[in-house]
Amino acid sequence: MLATTRTRRWKPVALATAVVLAGATAPALTATPAAATTTAYDSTYYKNAIGKTGTSLKSSLHTIISSQSKLSYSQVWDALKVTDQDPNNSGNVILLYSGKSRSKTLNGGDTGDWNREHTWAISHGDLTTSTGPGTDLHHIRPEDVTVNSIRGNKDFDEGGSAVGNGGGSLTDSDSFEPRDAVKGDVARMILYMAVRYEGDDGFANLEPDEKVDNGSTPCIGKLSILKKWNDEDPPDAFEERRNQVVYDSYQHNRNPFIDHPEWVEAIW
Repeated sequence: MLATTRTRRWKPVALATAVVLAGATAPALTATPAAATTTAYDSTYYKNAIGKTGTSLKSSLHTIISSQSKLSYSQVWDALKVTDQDPNNSGNVILLYSGKSRSKTLNGGDTGDWNREHTWAISHGDLTTSTGPGTDLHHIRPEDVTVNSIRGNKDFDEGGSAVGNGGGSLTDSDSFEPRDAVKGDVARMILYMAVRYEGDDGFANLEPDEKVDNGSTPCIGKLSILKKWNDEDPPDAFEERRNQVVYDSYQHNRNPFIDHPEWVEAIW
């Protein structure tokens, strides 16, 4: 495994969690542009993307990350038990929105189970659960069945009412706001999908936009909010480990925005 060297800003997971548990309002976070990073993959995996910006960077990254091994939807169950393993309890996974640790054995469709949450909702572009974007581990995470249902296929934006057992997540009629500790994770997953799937492999051309009522179109918003979340919530150890496991053990491609969060601004 190659090491990654990054300049990291503090990610206030513990504070955000404590504030939610106390029922108080979390302090506002000030978004600043993601600092440039350097990784051990820059001279190998990303060598054809280094130094580029805009559409040139997006095109280069698309070519790089499109080389991947693909999983069936049933294989995703077992993969998530490894990629999202609780670092403090090897028998559990961490749920994306709620932040709870839950037994790996409780995967299913009943209340109290966890299932496969597609951050890029499968109805946005008719991804389906056949092998392809609907089974891409880089945007699928474990989540409580009920919380997953509440998110549904809503776009991402800020505001709304508290989601029960959602770890501080909010929702309204047309949007969903994840808890603070994973807002950047969500942004980077959505933007990975927009670069990976450009409509040249039989699947829809996925794009972020500024809407929150995208329905079945191959778009998810809001881009401005996703960019803000990428800056507010930089990659942490859990997200970086997950990226590495997907690369090493499953798909053999990387989410470039975890390695280089500054590339979000460079493209969009």
